[in-house]
Order: sequence, then C-alpha cells, then structure tokens
Amino acid sequence: MKNLDALLIFARVAEMTSFTRAAESLGIQKGRVSTVIRGLERDVGATLLHRTTRSVQLTEDGRAFYSRARDLLAEVQELQSMFVDNGAPLQGRLRVGMPTELAQSVVVPALPQLMTAHPELELELSSTDRHVDLVQEGFDCVIRLGPIVDETLIARPLGKLRMINAASPSYLARYGIPHTLDDLHSQGHQMVHYTQTLGAKLAGWEYPDGDGYASLPLPGVMQVNSVQTYHAAGLAGIGLIQAGYSALAHHIESGALVEILPDLRPEPLAASLVVAHRRNLSQRVRAFMNWIERVLEPYFD
Repeated sequence: MKNLDALLIFARVAEMTSFTRAAESLGIQKGRVSTVIRGLERDVGATLLHRTTRSVQLTEDGRAFYSRARDLLAEVQELQSMFVDNGAPLQGRLRVGMPTELAQSVVVPALPQLMTAHPELELELSSTDRHVDLVQEGFDCVIRLGPIVDETLIARPLGKLRMINAASPSYLARYGIPHTLDDLHSQGHQMVHYTQTLGAKLAGWEYPDGDGYASLPLPGVMQVNSVQTYHAAGLAGIGLIQAGYSALAHHIESGALVEILPDLRPEPLAASLVVAHRRNLSQRVRAFMNWIERVLEPYFD
C-alpha cells in the first residue's frame, strides 16, 4: 500500500456500492477506481468486493478491511486537524463505555443533541457495571465512577455526582420520615444493602462526620449486587436507599421517591473520563468529553 488514496477510493466504493458513483463523488475517472481497487486487492492478498453488473458488495474480508480502513482514514483526518478547532462536525467511530444506570438515565436521553451536531459520528456505546479493559476491548474512552486505582490509565476528572438519601412514600408511611440519625434507629428504619459481592461485609448507612464520612450500622432485609435492582427495591418500599441523584431525579420529580435527610447526604461520587495510557486525547474524545461534562453538570454536587 503506497498511500492512503487507495483506502479512500475503496471506502467510497464500499459506501456507495458503485464504481461509477464513487468516481463521480471523488472527481476521478471510473477506470482509475477499478485500477486502484485491483491493485489494493493484490497488495492485501484478498478479494474485497463482489462485482456484478448491477452493484458492488463487500466480501467478508472486505467488511473487515473496510472497518479498519474507515478508522484509519478518520485518524488521518484527525492528525491533519489536531491543532485546528474550527467546530467542524466529527467523523468516524467512537467507542465509549460507561455504567448502565448513567447511560440509561442521563446520557442516552441527551444523545440526540450530540448526534444532530455530528451526524457522521459513529458512536459505539457499551453500558456495563464491570470495569472494561480499554486496550484489549478497543475503547476510546470510558466514564468511571469512584476512585481510579489503575495508574496505567489517564483520568480526566469531570466532577462529583451528588448522592442522596431516598425512600418511597409507602415506606415512609409505615416507618415515618426521619429527620436525624437517631430517628433512623428510634423509628425502626431499615435499608437495602448494596454490595458488589453478595455475602460481603455490609457498609451501613453513610453520613457526613466532621471533615469526612462515617457509617451507621442499620438493619436491612435485602442485599443486592445490581444498581438497577437496588433502585427497584427502594421504589418498591423495601427499605431506604442511598444513590446518585442523576439516576433518581425523575423518580423524585414524579413523587415515586422522596429525598430524606438532605443535610446528611452521602459522599459525592467522583466521575472521570478515562483513556488508555498509550493514547492521546483525540479530537473525537475531546469533543465527547466536553459534551458529557455539560450533560452531567446539573447532577454535580
């Protein structure tokens, strides 16, 4: 492969499924397109396109090659414009990972704004509560909540997400509304316990104590290891919960949950945009970082 022109021509043919339309869009002769594609297939040692009298389709090898070529062309475009911030729409693939609840409650509802501003951006969004491997799984960036313990990663702090105490109206009707920590015991309150590992030592009820935070032992009849199940248990009136305001805001607004002890909120949860140590912040990642920071800003403490 002597230059990137061949990749550009191949990508245009793949996208337009036509040698003729690809040539017209690039302003070159159809014969040159055919010659370049034949040379490219010879260089890579594989047939990339099925040609018929009516259309051109990618082969299985061609689909794999096109995916990599598309990313490479996008990276070249970024390299050429890495020092230019002209507000032009972003192009190419961006693979992002984030916690499931954050994606469902906050990010996905705001995505139409991003996609309208950058219609050629190909977003791959992974929502999972496990810590993905950025390098092995090919992520451009991920949103992490809590401390970053891996020193091989580069983390850009976005802010601290507000945490609140909440309960359902039906639960509060049974036990009463607590106004102090003493009320939690005197009124017989119980909490839903969240733990990543079932059977592990329970953390208790977190509250501010001087310059830090402490934990108050509080009974509970249920232990869960899923954030979504934890919220569902609070909504069902099983017990008190402590969770991110970003995930509970619409439940608070609808009245399905009520915030309690607003002066004794748990410690805010740090949110960071994380990239692999071997990569710089590309133009796409920088733009996404600025956008996600604006989206999360209303939920920062």
